[in-house]
Amino acid sequence: MTAADLVGSDADDEAYPHRPMQYRLSHLGALEAEGIHIIREAVAEAERPVLLFSGGKDSAVLLWLAMKAFSPAKIPFPVMHIDTGHNFDEVIEFRDRIVDALGVKLVVASVQEAIDSGRVSEVTGPRASRNRLQIEPLLKAIVDNKFGVVFGGARRDEEKARAKERVFSFRDEFGQWDPKNQRPELWSLYNGRYRAGEHIRVFPISNWTEMDIWQYIEQEQIELPSVYFSHKRTVFERDGMLMAESPHIERFDDEELFEAVVRFRTVGDMSCTGAFESTAGTVREIIEEVSASRITERGASRADDKTAEAAMEDRKRQGYF
Repeated sequence: MTAADLVGSDADDEAYPHRPMQYRLSHLGALEAEGIHIIREAVAEAERPVLLFSGGKDSAVLLWLAMKAFSPAKIPFPVMHIDTGHNFDEVIEFRDRIVDALGVKLVVASVQEAIDSGRVSEVTGPRASRNRLQIEPLLKAIVDNKFGVVFGGARRDEEKARAKERVFSFRDEFGQWDPKNQRPELWSLYNGRYRAGEHIRVFPISNWTEMDIWQYIEQEQIELPSVYFSHKRTVFERDGMLMAESPHIERFDDEELFEAVVRFRTVGDMSCTGAFESTAGTVREIIEEVSASRITERGASRADDKTAEAAMEDRKRQGYF
């Protein structure tokens, strides 16, 4: 924790005039402390935890919190990526480099391997996406490795289905989520108990917003994949989004390629992740851009969430992130 985290705002001083200065956390300091507490609590209660790491900004912050939670020791559990095979090259390069630098084990669950083995069937065509196909490799990897706790970087402000999540989110023996069968978390007390075959998804940054994420990235100087920052890219327009040219995406006849200066607000499978025109090339410029936005990052740039009103909730019930 830095000295800056210990300095409260004027509002804090007015609300808690008798609290010693050293106990007044900043907004980001309080979120960081909560996230670290959740990670430590989950590790203390459960066997064989794992952290989902896609290389995106939220999982990068989550990995940073895990590093702080156990410093100066190494992170005491592996990280896992559900690899669709249709990822951004920049993100995979970042993933491998960061994991190697931290000296943690990387578990890769492959969608391509699931397709090749016949466990899932791939849809083809211009609107085909492997995003939903991640469910089977994710659940298989959890069972094969006997993971009891799976840390995820989901935030409640991203999408209304994720707003229903508890911090400790129970999954049954089939890996499925029932929003009506979740445990109370009064006074931030978490129930991490589960039976054989079940597991808990834990979301330490549930209470963060996209703005909090970017401000924390700026404060901590956390490295991110280059696709988050403004760059020139060959794209085509589809459904109000700019899709990156890729051999993994089949275009319609009327979808013409052109060059644009863009960035990605979120990263995932290339077939369902859109960019938008932006000149924001630094974290500070992105913060200013996000502060003026009235659309969540998933609402603006994830095609898989536009397929139906309850698209995310349907996937989550089946075991999605």
